[in-house]
Amino acid sequence: MKLTQPVMTSWCETADCSLCTMRASVLFAGIDAALLRRIQHDIDEQHLLRGESLYHMGDAGRAIFTVREGLVKLVQYLPDGGERIVRLVRATDVTGLEALVGQAYQHDAIVEQDSVVCRIPVDVVRRLELESPQLYRELMRRWQQALSEADAWLTELGTGSARQRVARLLLRLTDESGNGLCNLFSRKDMGAMLGITTESASRMVAELKRAGMLSERAGSFHCDRAALARIAAE
Repeated sequence: MKLTQPVMTSWCETADCSLCTMRASVLFAGIDAALLRRIQHDIDEQHLLRGESLYHMGDAGRAIFTVREGLVKLVQYLPDGGERIVRLVRATDVTGLEALVGQAYQHDAIVEQDSVVCRIPVDVVRRLELESPQLYRELMRRWQQALSEADAWLTELGTGSARQRVARLLLRLTDESGNGLCNLFSRKDMGAMLGITTESASRMVAELKRAGMLSERAGSFHCDRAALARIAAE
């Protein structure tokens, strides 16, 4: 049965997009500053805690969301009551794009790690589309990026042995600095991402740790990427 998560219904801070340190990499990059000032009072910023929700599957889509900090998981529920995490939304990513075509939200969007999120009403985006062709192009790019990410999850993380799936997940999640660090997830969440049981995820992580390919440090996994890449390619 689907578990109910708390939904954030109060967005108490108005965003100041002109001061956003991530503006160059988030949705409004390249938009004229004067135009941005006209609409920023309609954009709300919220600091969310782990376990809180942006929206639920089936809710009317009235806004899109851009993540400034943290991590949000998109969840769908199986007929047997289990859950499947179909995508992770990270800093600079946009979610809820289905709202732009009048659709209800297709997932539960649940905060996985404490996050800062900006809520952008659909009517604001539509006004901007008329005045800013850059925004339209960026939205289409973000939508294509989301589709590509979903395809990658299906092809890379939904096939192969449990050992291969865990290795591929860790490789996808390691940061781009090359230090082999990635977010630390519960074994239940890892199973929900990979379509395997919690027990299988626990067993594979323990096996990789015993082999010296994986360790846990202060909220992160530290991975031997070369060793994991060999497993992923088996």
